[in-house]
Amino acid sequence: MTLNNDSKHILFITSSRIGDAVLSMGVLNYLYEQNPRARFTICCGSLVVSLFEGFPNVHEVIPLKKRKYNAHWFDLWRHIVGTKFDIVVDLRNSAVSRLIRSRRRYIYGGYVDKSLHKVEQNASVLKLSDAPPPRLWFSDEQKERAQALISNGDALVLGVGPTSNWIGKTWPAERFIEIIKWMTYDSGLMADAHVAVFAAPNEEEAARKVLASIPEGKRIDIIAKCDPATAAAAIARCDFYIGNDSGLMHCAAAVGVPTFGLFGPSYPHIYRPWGKNAAYISTPETFDELIDFEEYDSKTTPCLMNSLSVDMVTRAIKKSWSRITASS
Repeated sequence: MTLNNDSKHILFITSSRIGDAVLSMGVLNYLYEQNPRARFTICCGSLVVSLFEGFPNVHEVIPLKKRKYNAHWFDLWRHIVGTKFDIVVDLRNSAVSRLIRSRRRYIYGGYVDKSLHKVEQNASVLKLSDAPPPRLWFSDEQKERAQALISNGDALVLGVGPTSNWIGKTWPAERFIEIIKWMTYDSGLMADAHVAVFAAPNEEEAARKVLASIPEGKRIDIIAKCDPATAAAAIARCDFYIGNDSGLMHCAAAVGVPTFGLFGPSYPHIYRPWGKNAAYISTPETFDELIDFEEYDSKTTPCLMNSLSVDMVTRAIKKSWSRITASS
């Protein structure tokens, strides 16, 4: 799908969620490598716009603001209907990609094997046998802001993401505190490291509990302080990252930081952190087993990760440490 004309234009339609948007960036980067002079129009959810602002050759990033009756898709169609694209890649399977002019279309559909990892699913849309790994690009401003957030010179930095967008898959804060102490105190794997705590807006309570447990001179507060891309650029300045299954976990793996993910009521075979620098552990129960009780309600459920003990996590980190830190 290499294009030879410098004026070629590619439309890329991707997710509204941080994790899915990051996992789509392997395909996006592949398109750029194959067509380094093409212009890119990227459509994504408002939350993740910052993740694409540093991408090379961006013509426009269009935020998809959700509206009733799927009217946001009509808004997008109206915005781009006058443009002729050379390639459209639509990972949302929208009608828009079928109702605009384009020489070639690659649309996520029923032919995709949903049992594959999301990175592999996205690659299959372009009929790629080898799934290109996600890669994040940052603007100069995002990198400068990240450096202001984490500027500890030669000190090791442990990044921690103790929250997620759902309480059910959020490992207890008390256990994160124990893991941090185990990793950074005395003869730990990251003895005397600084600790950067990351969390999104509306997730501050649990994150601040973890932050407060860290000695004042070692703590780095990155709780609800920046957009997703700047947070990812700050994670890139860490030496190791541990966190719940979340968008920030995927950011950590995508920027090449050794990453360890904690899974409970989610599907690691689809959403595990991607790459040779990443590892994960799951609760003994599967997602389906964890939610198999009569009073289950996703809106009111408490934490469903209590069966994942601190001892299980420490053993898993030690087991994977040499492998995932080898190239860092």
